[in-house]
Amino acid sequence: MLIGYGMLAAFFAIVVFVLERNQRESKNFTDYAVAGRSFGSWFQTMAFLNTWLPGTIFIAFAGLAASAGVIGYYVISYSLLAVLFMFFMAQKVFDWGRSFNLRTQADFVGMRYNSTNVRKVAAVIGVISAFPWLVLGFQSLGLVFSYLSFGVVSPTVAVFIGIVVLGIRQIWTVRMGMHGIVISDMVQGIFAYGVGGLVAIGLIVWLLVQGHGFDSLPPSFATLPGVGSDLGPLYYFSIVATGALGSWCWPDIFVRLFTARSAQAVRNSSVKAAPLMFLFLAILLTMSLLASQLPEVAAAPDNVWFLTAAHGGPFVLALAGIAVFAATVGNVNAITAAIGTHTAQDILHIGADEATTTRAARATIVVVTVLAIIGAVLTVNVTSGLLTLALASYQGIVQLAPALYLGIFWKRGNASAAVAGMLVGFATAVVLQYLYPVSIPALGGITSGIVGLIVNTTIYVVLSYAIPHRRSESERIEALFSDIQDGPADAAGRTLSTRTV
Repeated sequence: MLIGYGMLAAFFAIVVFVLERNQRESKNFTDYAVAGRSFGSWFQTMAFLNTWLPGTIFIAFAGLAASAGVIGYYVISYSLLAVLFMFFMAQKVFDWGRSFNLRTQADFVGMRYNSTNVRKVAAVIGVISAFPWLVLGFQSLGLVFSYLSFGVVSPTVAVFIGIVVLGIRQIWTVRMGMHGIVISDMVQGIFAYGVGGLVAIGLIVWLLVQGHGFDSLPPSFATLPGVGSDLGPLYYFSIVATGALGSWCWPDIFVRLFTARSAQAVRNSSVKAAPLMFLFLAILLTMSLLASQLPEVAAAPDNVWFLTAAHGGPFVLALAGIAVFAATVGNVNAITAAIGTHTAQDILHIGADEATTTRAARATIVVVTVLAIIGAVLTVNVTSGLLTLALASYQGIVQLAPALYLGIFWKRGNASAAVAGMLVGFATAVVLQYLYPVSIPALGGITSGIVGLIVNTTIYVVLSYAIPHRRSESERIEALFSDIQDGPADAAGRTLSTRTV
């Protein structure tokens, strides 16, 4: 226990030291919400990775590879597509964000459609969809503190320890905002995916030496769901499409496009993130695949990372636990900050002054953290049900996709189409997810989110053609899609919004 908790405490102290050394007061809400749009490509890369790859990547996603084989690699497919989207979205999103002083995803779509209703609906869907992952993040640390105690602490008590530690860590998130989050992402990301990747490589070598090679895997591990399978032939397509299209719909992911110092920094970060993410995920999932042959892993595949690392002794297990901790903290920080800024700016205080919005965001982060702690405590023994809810959130968040992506690349879309599409698509996904939690057999294995997305997109396109823009709106959109000229700047050199929403 001393080794595990001691090493974790040392890592926590390093992160706090780095944060304190880089602490600065937020001059305004733009500083607090998007770090003043000041970071270069390497910070952007690690901030994206530390948000995109949470601690559950070592647990649920690794567990899927350990229990079902190559289907677990689907996360690589949609993650690389997400990076590709980032590359092509970078210029327009950054330009609009800078010129109109945008801070959140809801702020972005609200500006595009010149609509407060679009902004509020997008913010509410984003907050609802992200919250289950926040609760799951608090819970996932229970495994870390349980295994690092080497049997001294029960799993239930370990969850409470994790909640306390994450609660303490949130102090710096509340104080420093996005600047502190991005700075800590660099430290946490290096350990989670750098050191974590090295641990996974070592475990692969050990597994191969022990005779647990690819030739010993069951044939079913090399197949994807097809015709006649329980999941259906379209299931794999559905989960990849949902993951890819929903990637930039997550509010904590989208804000990464606003924290860069330039559009080129965003594009450079996508080029750097792609190989790093591919290598880490390929190594982790391959280790999980091979480790499925261990009896203890076959009995508890979600624990594959810890059970396999335990064969390396206390030091290796401690490194494995810290990697999960580092990934979880980065994700939790990003989600709480996103929920705080969305709630304060886009739901409660639209049009409020900077100081009021900043105070509201800080207060919201505290409230959301407390609610997540309560949720984690109440569901401490029902993780499987919470995981189902978290997976269902994918089906909800992807309903922002038509309004977001078509709004960026298509001029005809209007506010009525965006609001109607999001609301009906989200409602459709929620109802079908309740009826068919995994996939819909009658539709070949399509998931509820894809059905909702089809309904959503159809409504969006039909209403976009049925309701023409007014002349003033057409002129505004034409100007928006043309070369953006910088608006008036504030004292810090940031351009101010001239929109009316």
